[in-house]
This record gives sequence, structure tokens and C-alpha cells, in this order.
Amino acid sequence: MIDILLPIIALLSGFALLIWSADEFTENGAKIANIFKISPLIIGLLIFGFGTSAPEILVSGLAAWEGNTGLAIGNAIGSNIFNIALVLGISAIISPIEVDKNILKKEWIFLMFATLVAGLLLFDGWLGRADGLVEMF
Repeated sequence: MIDILLPIIALLSGFALLIWSADEFTENGAKIANIFKISPLIIGLLIFGFGTSAPEILVSGLAAWEGNTGLAIGNAIGSNIFNIALVLGISAIISPIEVDKNILKKEWIFLMFATLVAGLLLFDGWLGRADGLVEMF
């Protein structure tokens, strides 16, 4: 019984600490926006965007440093897929998203091109600095 009690207490304590720190992070971000007279949207995009991406950046950086580039790539791709799906999914549940057919016809070409370029860069099983520069543009 005692073997399972400690992990449960640690998990609940971690959740409580996570909720408290997220609340403090949000309130302090709003205070920063008020102090510097910056739009809350800008603060949200910069501070909260980097703050929520910091764990992925750290994990990917450490994995790449140790030579586990597959882990770094999988972390980046998986995180982006999950974040986009979560945001779009919740947005679609709250308010359906209308997409103009003309925009969709134009944008899918860019999506397919970027996917093709990423696939070609991954084809040799190695991503270097030059590959990163190609994919950045």
C-alpha cells in the first residue's frame, strides 16, 4: 500500500504545483502587459508562446546534443501536430470554422510543397544545418 501512496501524492502535488504556476505565469504576463503598455496579444504570443515551447526546445536540444536527432524531430513534429489539433479542435467545438474554398485551393499547394520538401530532406536519414536553412524558407 505504501509503495503506491508516494507516487500518488507526488502526482497530485505536481498537478497542484502546475496549476498554481500556470495561474501565476498568466497573471504576471498580464501585469507585464499593463506595465509596459503592450497589447495582451503581443505578450501572449511572445512570452506565453516561448514559455509553453520551452520544454520542447529543451528536450529537442538535449536530444540533438546527444546525437538522438530522431527524438528531436519526433518531439517537434508531434508537439506541433498535437498543439494545432488541440487548438483547432477546441475552436471548432466552440464555434465552427468556415473556410473559403478559394483560399483552400490556393493554400493546399504550399502545404504539399512544404511536405514534399521536408520528405526529401529526410530521405537520406540525416538533417544538417543546410537542411534546416532550406526548410526555414
